[in-house]
Amino acid sequence: MEPEIRRSEDEWKKILSPEEFRILRKKGTEPAFSGKYVDHKKEGVYLCAACQQELFTSKTKYDSGSGWPSFWAPISENNIKKQPDDGLLFHRTEVVCSRCGGHLGHVFDDGPRPTGLRFCMNSGALRFKEKKEGT
Repeated sequence: MEPEIRRSEDEWKKILSPEEFRILRKKGTEPAFSGKYVDHKKEGVYLCAACQQELFTSKTKYDSGSGWPSFWAPISENNIKKQPDDGLLFHRTEVVCSRCGGHLGHVFDDGPRPTGLRFCMNSGALRFKEKKEGT
């Protein structure tokens, strides 16, 4: 499945901060425990910083101790794409936004119930939309 939003590298550089560009477009990562959403506790929805697609909800966020925001499930499997990442000395599964193809992080099979998954995301790839009272 090809991303719905396609932009040139220069177009992404105009839209994203340098850190967002490095993470989302160049598959970077932020240092552990440095991201703004690691200890974030507000209720709401986490969006792709590049295209604003809804990715995760605060209801599935948990403290994995890994140093990155972690979730046990996405809002919808249709909003993410999983692909092999053999860039290091071991196999990992990369998670990208299905709408724009931006790198979000990785998913591991050491998470809590009910899924057993740990979606380990970069704060720099996310934006947060706080839940409004009564919604």
